[in-house]
Amino acid sequence: MATLSALNKAVVAACLTAVTMGVSLDTHAENTTSSTHITGKFEYWPGTQYSQQIPTTEAVLGYQIGERISRHSDMVKYFEALAKAAPDRIKLFNYAETWEGRTLIYAVIGSKENIANLDSFAEKMQKLTSPDSISKNEAKSLISSLPSSVWLEHGVHGNEISSTDAAMQTAYHLLAAPQDPVNKTILENTLVFIDPLQNPDGRARFVSRYYSTVGLSPSDDRLSAEHNEPWPRGRSNHYLFDMNRDWLAITQPETAGRVKVINHYKPTVVIDLHEMGGDDSYFFVPAAQPINPHMQPDQLANNVLIGKNNAKHFDDFGFSYFTREVYDGFYPGYGDSWPTFYGASAATYEVASTRGEIFKTRTGEIRHYRDTVQRHFVAAISTAEATAVNREKILNDFYDYQVDAVEAGKKDKKERTFILPNTRDVAGTHRLATLMAQHGVKVQQATEAFKACGERYQAGAYIIDTAQPRGRFVKTTFTQQVDMPKAFIDEQERRRARKLRDEIYDVTGWSLPLMFNIDTARCGRSVEVESRIVSADDKLTQPFTNPDAKVAYLVPWGDMAAGRFLTAALQAGISLKSADEAFSMGDKHYPAGTLVIERHANESTLPGLMQTLAEQTGARIEGVDTSWVTKGPSFGSDKTIQMTAPKIAMAWDEPTSSLSAGNTRFVIEQQFNYPVTAIRADRLRWADLSQYQVLILPSGNYSRDLGKAGADNIGSWVSRGGVLITLSNATQWAASESAGLLDAKREYAYSEEKSKSAKDGSLVEGTHIESKDGLIDAIENDKDMPDSVAGVLANVDVDQEHWLTAGVNPRVVGMVYGNDIYAPVKLESGKNVAWFASKDNVLASGYLWEENKPQLAYKPFLIHQPHGRGMVISFTQEPTSRAYLDGLNVMFLNTIFRGAAHANPVR
Repeated sequence: MATLSALNKAVVAACLTAVTMGVSLDTHAENTTSSTHITGKFEYWPGTQYSQQIPTTEAVLGYQIGERISRHSDMVKYFEALAKAAPDRIKLFNYAETWEGRTLIYAVIGSKENIANLDSFAEKMQKLTSPDSISKNEAKSLISSLPSSVWLEHGVHGNEISSTDAAMQTAYHLLAAPQDPVNKTILENTLVFIDPLQNPDGRARFVSRYYSTVGLSPSDDRLSAEHNEPWPRGRSNHYLFDMNRDWLAITQPETAGRVKVINHYKPTVVIDLHEMGGDDSYFFVPAAQPINPHMQPDQLANNVLIGKNNAKHFDDFGFSYFTREVYDGFYPGYGDSWPTFYGASAATYEVASTRGEIFKTRTGEIRHYRDTVQRHFVAAISTAEATAVNREKILNDFYDYQVDAVEAGKKDKKERTFILPNTRDVAGTHRLATLMAQHGVKVQQATEAFKACGERYQAGAYIIDTAQPRGRFVKTTFTQQVDMPKAFIDEQERRRARKLRDEIYDVTGWSLPLMFNIDTARCGRSVEVESRIVSADDKLTQPFTNPDAKVAYLVPWGDMAAGRFLTAALQAGISLKSADEAFSMGDKHYPAGTLVIERHANESTLPGLMQTLAEQTGARIEGVDTSWVTKGPSFGSDKTIQMTAPKIAMAWDEPTSSLSAGNTRFVIEQQFNYPVTAIRADRLRWADLSQYQVLILPSGNYSRDLGKAGADNIGSWVSRGGVLITLSNATQWAASESAGLLDAKREYAYSEEKSKSAKDGSLVEGTHIESKDGLIDAIENDKDMPDSVAGVLANVDVDQEHWLTAGVNPRVVGMVYGNDIYAPVKLESGKNVAWFASKDNVLASGYLWEENKPQLAYKPFLIHQPHGRGMVISFTQEPTSRAYLDGLNVMFLNTIFRGAAHANPVR
């Protein structure tokens, strides 16, 4: 609008004064009302009569829902007001705290009777998910009396803003109009769980930046600053994780809290509310292909029932929508797919985003923030209604899912039981076992040796029988390969042949044992052995032998417990070494990388400190009373290097990929427990890096931001003894001619046909095109990149005679994403330390284009190139992706800490 209200004029004047005085405007801006485009009372559900006993947002916060973008604190304040006004019909709970200290809450709304029996409801749902513990008649009785339940997830992406305000409207509507016919049906038959904001840190980032850019009035122009977020945007959380991909590895506290609560109540319908491009309409179920084959027909049929009810209400409101075209159900690590594997019917909803208070579409339509809020609100009420109307069917299907999952496991004669031997990577195996327990899977640990399917296993092995209610989740996460439907694959190959973009939405391989690089055996029957039930909270403990050793303590290298010990010891000021090669002391053998902590080089308090670190890290420690080595390098050899506590810098901000930067920083800080200094990338053009020993460049396009000055500055630092580590696309920059830091080159797509070259740039040779296939051949580029890969797991072979791979297994699994394939670096320049396996073995899991297999085979995954007194270490792919490639952590640790120890910096 052209004019401002008196209030907004005062706000602008105050802001101008604050700017003049140098005052931060973030908090002030979020507490003011810049909106002037809403006039009068907007009806979200026209004709509804609301009780005055339930407070509106206007009464609590000073604005109508949809008038402005609510802050996290305002949302919490409003839900607290609702809980105070109607304590017998709404319960409010805290379930987690973000990295930045913000509280995550969920609300439960229902009839007085259902809310009073909330604890009983949870207990009875647990019984329904344990079919072996109740009879079918008991289950039938429970189903006849239990309410159904719908869990509404809002705002997992912090800049997808409308769902949180819609959550507030949903709660108000249900509480303030309990006699509305639709509401009455819902409240009598259903418990409505509302998680109003899954990502408070990301939303706070968005809201602060949005209101700091709004001018005299909100702009509808997509080019305006308020519609273009600065790096890293509000989508991700504090560590810049896309938390909608975190349900598999559960690395973030927000996800961990949510998983625990959902596992407690086991809601029968779960809806994840998102936003999409502003020019779209609204998406709801059914989902697109491919669908994970372990999802069941009844679950998908219930989604169709819900979708049809949504369609009815959207038609009544005159809202456009679409279904089935995008947003598939294949990857099991989304907020809308993970719940299906305990038996829920789950789905994603997407609304066209205004990414602010007002937005003009490409067709000229003006959309207001309240419009997106209303669509999510209507969809939520419609979903709750469908869940209520189909209460008995949904509960029956939920119970049948549990029964069928157990029976399906019993019938599997190939992979009924998964066994984790727990003899190689004890820390990684423990992490995987406890992670599965965190998911709600029953995991057992043998307390005695046993035999299964002809193989013998030691006590301590973990056992997961798929004949359990969460058996299908085990199958989809432990099976090496989950295939997409053939019809879908055929269509993608047809599209590629037509030079059209494929429709694969996300990664196609996610086998947890592969990503964790954990040995896993399979047995086609149940395993009977004395065992204990594994808890998600189980603490890793390994032996500490001879704590009073006279000479030294040894920590065998090769797992994350040893890695955590290393970082803790370095920060505690302990002097320690690491062997470049394996060695033996009599009949005891130690892998390359083994840490050597000599008593004479440390304080007298060392034994007590070692005990403390053993308890904190779970590392295996062996005390020795001699330094006599019978094979391999001795403690005093130059092949047993002194470890140092390096200062680590990491490029941050543009042009890094925020996901790569955040995931990598998280792995180092929260999994390795070691500090990182984030430096804005443009500072690297001139910054004095002499105080740092390691610089990490996450994936990103650095050519423009660093330029020649950045390349020269970083190159000079490396030549003086720095260790530069590049990840994925950052390796492109290091290998570019302008940077000249890495003698590796990306490859074009391989073709047996030689391209024709014209003698005159304005002329080409004459040709005959005799078919449509000939037309497609004629339009091929002479120098195309390989076709991009959505994300597969690939086998990587590892050089066992290089210090950089000490303690790393001969074969590991990495993620391949995109189309970067590098030619091997020449020996005169450096070493290809790890490379992709042969064309017949390169694919570990997922779907990889056939022509990519031979071109990827034997191409480098990890490159080491000396550079003066320092070195460049380059990953051609991302080793920290989503922080769920645990099997690469030791390799990544080596690049940082062994790299720094092997550099020869100028003193």
